[in-house]
Amino acid sequence: MRDHRRQAVPGRSVARRALLRLLALGGAATAFGSVAREPVMPARAEAGDLVWEALAAGGHVVLVRHAEAPGVGDPAGFVLEDCSTQRNLSAGGREQAVRIGEAFRAHGVAVDQVLTSGWCRCIDTASLAFGRAEVWPPLHSFFSNSATERAQTREVREYIAAWAGPGTLVLVTHQVNITALTDIYPASGEVIVLAPERAGGLTIVGRTLVG
Repeated sequence: MRDHRRQAVPGRSVARRALLRLLALGGAATAFGSVAREPVMPARAEAGDLVWEALAAGGHVVLVRHAEAPGVGDPAGFVLEDCSTQRNLSAGGREQAVRIGEAFRAHGVAVDQVLTSGWCRCIDTASLAFGRAEVWPPLHSFFSNSATERAQTREVREYIAAWAGPGTLVLVTHQVNITALTDIYPASGEVIVLAPERAGGLTIVGRTLVG
């Protein structure tokens, strides 16, 4: 993994303005660690516009829950290396993943790195959206093994806090992982944008769901 701690963040003032506008609209830009499970958001169109504006400025981190994959968890005895044993993206989920990537490109978001859980539904979401993906074990689901939750969450949080761009870091993972990090319960395919702070904190810029 690269060390991003010493890189400058271009466009930080633009991102700051986006955050201030979101707050003025009654949005949920919140210090990391004190966010409500379901933040109150302004009208979806306004919130979405501000999220994309912030992302276009660079230096942010995006959490993406894998696209639509009907069901919960995985079948008993599933094998990580064998997609046929797992819960996978539906046809609609694959289309949703493509639309996520199209939205990033349409809004001029520069993506520097894409890391993903090793589950097939996450790899497929990342690959269909961004054309590339690097499997990173800290993003693996701990749905059936909560003993690893604390260590994985700490490692992901540290990596997020160190990110300084210049582009965007995308992390494709599972609902349980995102909830442990942010206390948000995301929809399938939902995009959650974080702004690392120089002092080591994190701010939730906003959320958007690509239809």
